[in-house]
Amino acid sequence: MTFAAQILTLYPEMFPGQLGQSLAGKALARGDWSCDTIQMRDFALDKHKNVDSPPSGGGAGMVLKCDVLGRAVDHAIERQPNAPILAMTPRGKPITQERIREIAAGPGLTLLCGRFEGFDERLFEARPQIEQVSLADIVLSGGETAAIAILDACIRLLPGVMGATSSGTEESFEDGLLEYPQYTRPQEWEGRTIPEVLRSGDHAKVDAWRKLQSETDTRLRRPDLWERYEGARVQSASGARRKNKDTDQ
Repeated sequence: MTFAAQILTLYPEMFPGQLGQSLAGKALARGDWSCDTIQMRDFALDKHKNVDSPPSGGGAGMVLKCDVLGRAVDHAIERQPNAPILAMTPRGKPITQERIREIAAGPGLTLLCGRFEGFDERLFEARPQIEQVSLADIVLSGGETAAIAILDACIRLLPGVMGATSSGTEESFEDGLLEYPQYTRPQEWEGRTIPEVLRSGDHAKVDAWRKLQSETDTRLRRPDLWERYEGARVQSASGARRKNKDTDQ
């Protein structure tokens, strides 16, 4: 089954962009996924094809119009009624690897790329199925860059895209932790050596070392992730204790 991506944008020439190269490009050529763009300006009804207007109440910049985008979104829904719709906006909820994996397991997705000062809020009120998402606490000049990043994250999880199936699971965020540090040849470089445990050949010790490194790095570098991970572990352990208690009875 082909994973179908469609992008609503003012700059369709930006796609597939870098996704036409490397593993994603090969997958595109094989037909593992498809990339179609929808020019939002085509849904403007005035002779100048205006898609934006000054913000109500005053202020700098321009705002994407709800009537134009509403027609564009409706067109996208007609083409792919079962695909989730993600709007790229810094006001959105940060997207997670868990959500990426859910999307990659489906038929495809529709990406709505913001520009200027963003979207007229009524678009989201009238089309509640649109998910507002962001990459991080940063502001980009447009949603296209974020859309490419999200597409990249999805495409690499499609069957057959990555060489090793474990490459998609032994990653940062997949189990709530950052990935453990990696090493390769040469064995010694500028006085620094590969940790001895990785040269031991003892797979159990290697796995234990990697788990400890993941936990340590997450606790130090991403305390927000660590807090969620610890909470999930406590909840899981509590559930297991309740289950065992019920079984004993």
